Amino acid sequence: MKVMDSENRAWFLLEHEGHLYLNANCNMSAFGYSYMIQLNDQELQKYGAGGREYLNNLAHDIHYSVPIAKDTSSIYKDREVSKPLSGLATEAIRAWRV
Repeated sequence: MKVMDSENRAWFLLEHEGHLYLNANCNMSAFGYSYMIQLNDQELQKYGAGGREYLNNLAHDIHYSVPIAKDTSSIYKDREVSKPLSGLATEAIRAWRV
């Protein structure tokens, strides 16, 4: 996994095995968390057309939909891939920051 791009305190765009992932920095009240999704075909197309601005909007949408809330209706709720890829993402971000 490697970092392809980032927006300070908002998101990281990561690549792993030919797939792109957006790791959005979110919070719910005083609780901060990361929420990572694999970009689907529609999101990849929008990213191709809109670049970083699209990723800013997508991260914003993820954050404000509060996908981790118990009673959420977030369209991102069932798309989280943070758990199986968190170790790889953490290593990639650490290496990128050096």
